[in-house]
Formats: sequence, structure tokens, C-alpha cells
Amino acid sequence: MIRKVLLVCTGNTCRSPMAEAMLRHEWQAAAPGWDIEVLSAGTGAMPGSAASPHAVSAMRNRGLDLSAHRSRTVDDQTLASVDLVLTMTHRHREYILSRWPHLAGRVHHISEYVGSAQDIADPFGGTLADYEATASDFAAKLPHIVDRIRKEGATGQ
Repeated sequence: MIRKVLLVCTGNTCRSPMAEAMLRHEWQAAAPGWDIEVLSAGTGAMPGSAASPHAVSAMRNRGLDLSAHRSRTVDDQTLASVDLVLTMTHRHREYILSRWPHLAGRVHHISEYVGSAQDIADPFGGTLADYEATASDFAAKLPHIVDRIRKEGATGQ
């Protein structure tokens, strides 16, 4: 059963923190009584950095709060503690698997996890509209992610 999910991007200040907040919120609404911990990290994060101002605004517009977020780097300890890793791009997945090949069954490209091949666009340095577009991309995928986690949990996969 999946109890801990890690979302991974590059700097852990835009995509993965937004996806973390949105997945946590979606999960709580869809699966009461089945708690999962949702975390995020970056392949090249500078630990302790705040979420980007536009990421904070985009989440505030959805009723979510990223103001306390601080970035962290993907590491051995975090990866050892999670049941599922969802990456924003194929390159993030390749990076993780090149260093931790034993995690192959737990590491998935987020879009492929729900039947698509498209990377999640990086809004870093863009406008608030770019961040909103990325959040909308997540919003479209989240119900499918939640459903798949629930199905895999129900079957014990």
C-alpha cells in the first residue's frame, strides 16, 4: 500500500511544491481515512529555498498555501522512505534511476503514470500565467493519479 509519495523536479521551488500541495489536497478530499504523506524534492535543489513567488500565488489562487515550503534535494534517505516517486520530466526519472537503479519499480514519470508522455512544463522565470498553466496541467492529472494510487493500494501492488 502506498503511504508516502515524492514529487520531483529540478529546483524544488516551482513544479514539485505545487504538485505536492495539490496532490495532498486532492488526496484528502478523495480518500478520507487513508492517509498518505506527500513530499517534494529537486534533483538540483539548493536546500532551504522558498517556493517561487508565482508558485505561491498560483497555489493561493487555488486556496493552498506554499508560504512555508523550503526546498530539499533528492537523497538516499528520502528515496528509501517513499513508496512512489513521480518525476516532472523523463530526465528527472533518468537521473534518479542512474543513481538509484534499484528503485526502478517505484519511480515514474508523472504523465506516463496516468497514460501520457508529455513532460510537465517548467514555469521557472515565467509569468504567473505560466505557473497557472502548470497548475492546470497538474489539476488535469491529479484525479487520475489519485485513482491509480487507490487502485494499486486496494490490490496491494
